[in-house]
Amino acid sequence: MGLLIDGTWHDQWYDTKSSDGRFVRKDAAFRASVEAGGAHPPVAGRYHLYVSYACPWAHRVLVVRALKGLEAALPYSFVHPDMLSEGWVFGEDAPDDLFGGRHLHAIYTRARSDYSGRVTVPVLWDKQAGTIVNNESSEIIRLLDGAMAPLGRDDAPMRHHRLYPEALRGEIDAVNDRVYHTLNNGVYKCGFATTQAAYDESVEPLFDTMDWLEGLLAGRAWLAGGRFTEADVRLFTTLYRFDPVYHSHFKCSRRRLRDYPRLWEHTRAVFQLPGVADTCRMDHIRRHYHYSHDSINPHRIVPVAPDMDYGEPASRGPLVP
Repeated sequence: MGLLIDGTWHDQWYDTKSSDGRFVRKDAAFRASVEAGGAHPPVAGRYHLYVSYACPWAHRVLVVRALKGLEAALPYSFVHPDMLSEGWVFGEDAPDDLFGGRHLHAIYTRARSDYSGRVTVPVLWDKQAGTIVNNESSEIIRLLDGAMAPLGRDDAPMRHHRLYPEALRGEIDAVNDRVYHTLNNGVYKCGFATTQAAYDESVEPLFDTMDWLEGLLAGRAWLAGGRFTEADVRLFTTLYRFDPVYHSHFKCSRRRLRDYPRLWEHTRAVFQLPGVADTCRMDHIRRHYHYSHDSINPHRIVPVAPDMDYGEPASRGPLVP
């Protein structure tokens, strides 16, 4: 996992020495919006996504794209699961559909020739403007739920169902904030910690949040009450990876997802929504984490997968109360 410095690629891992062993995630650099009358209007076929099936941040965008029926309006390219000295690259059997290049960092320098920073997925590219619109997953899913939603298929499961409804935004934001800091990003804080103290201060809040979520789902169908929202999507992509990767590889080992009956059912319920299973590539996920992080797994041994059936019947109630 390298980075660009003034437009030049450097194979450089995260610097945890300057943060006392803590993993610190930098903010995304491209934060423009898609909106009618703006620089990036909502037009079918104008935009292209770059994603990794392995990455939970990119996965949440693929889930919303599927639920909104945006497959035809918003095509995508995906990178190879191995993220090594050259960063994210495209495989020979799955090239960059727009430019045919090998490196994702070339997309960043197309947008900004002197770009400095990490090269991450997802990326929302504007083909007409020739630039990256946004590379912050939490904002991209709201663009798909908002301005771009009318571009979806009429028969899409959530074509007319807002994932960030105004009446629930306060509750959604509160859940998202805790889940992001302690769980979505918390697993990385545990896995990439390079001191015992940094690990200890992250693993306790992580399981406190999982305990809290398990209790929250005791009295409601979905995280924000009786309605499926973006909070459920954002939680899902972390929980889907928890037992196969984070529990062992990132040392989030106090309990497994399957030790939380309601969270395990929630994960299966989201997985079973129309189109979601097609976005789930456990082969990419397990390969990426165990093969790409040589500081954690220097011999690149991919362990045997846990026995999990995401298709086991599950129900969390109707999507809309």
